[in-house]
Amino acid sequence: MTAKKGKQTSVDFEKSMQELEKIVNDLESGQFTLEESINAFERGIELSKVCQKRLEAAEERVKKVLEKAGGEIGLELFEEEENSNG
Repeated sequence: MTAKKGKQTSVDFEKSMQELEKIVNDLESGQFTLEESINAFERGIELSKVCQKRLEAAEERVKKVLEKAGGEIGLELFEEEENSNG
């Protein structure tokens, strides 16, 4: 049952991210009314919070796995490399 729950959480995270991306694209299109924009923004904030909580839970799981394996934990902030091909 744990594997099933883990898979469901992953699916929920992916669906939440896809919905959040759609909201961002829709808001950027500028085709929403003010009320629609506000509603979409509110939904986006909710999804953002859900995703953040799931990412924090995943980080904790990774820490526990490393601790059990006797590995050292050295966390660094992830920064995307800028594409310098231009």
